[in-house]
Amino acid sequence: MRRILFTLPLLALMSGCIDRPAPSNRRPNQAASRPRPTAPRPELRQCLSTLSAQHAVFTPVQDRWYGNACSTVGTVKLAALNTDNATVTVSGLGPVTCATSTAFAGWARFGVDRAAQQILGSRLVKIETFGSYSCRNVAGTSRRSGHASANAIDVSGFVLGDGRRITVLQDWNGGTAAERRFLRVVHDSACKRFGTTLGPAYNAAHENHFHLEADGADFCR
Repeated sequence: MRRILFTLPLLALMSGCIDRPAPSNRRPNQAASRPRPTAPRPELRQCLSTLSAQHAVFTPVQDRWYGNACSTVGTVKLAALNTDNATVTVSGLGPVTCATSTAFAGWARFGVDRAAQQILGSRLVKIETFGSYSCRNVAGTSRRSGHASANAIDVSGFVLGDGRRITVLQDWNGGTAAERRFLRVVHDSACKRFGTTLGPAYNAAHENHFHLEADGADFCR
């Protein structure tokens, strides 16, 4: 049975965290969040309603600010996604912004699951990721990555109902013709739903994953 988890009241979601500051010798990713007062955000309430209507299994996460331009604000913890007739689990994810989560839920259902059935003859049952939030810069720059605000997901592979596991690293170039086609179709589908979509064709840093980010851009490589 489809379940939608709301374990935190929505008002708690909108308020700042009250954790104490961490000792100064902790790294930015480990630091406790700084409390900040926040007003209710109608756009976040609407986004959570949309995510609920997509039958995603998720828990809202309290806003946290970690310093050094890193934060997890307006995020959820995704446990699973529901496609047309099945539940898809997701591995490796931490907090993800609601905007990226809604795009991800739509992509999993309409872009990945349907492509798996049409091209590979089997349903999608799991999406493997390298995570979401990470307080870091874009590689080789001084600019903060979308991961620093939990607005990006790195997808590394897919598991199908018949037991097959298809990974970006092994199968983008080394898989069967159908597997290579599947990966390119789901990459192109992601380009229609996310502002920034990067894959192996972009650079060597993305040879083993798709970077999916709801940033309002129009960049697909």
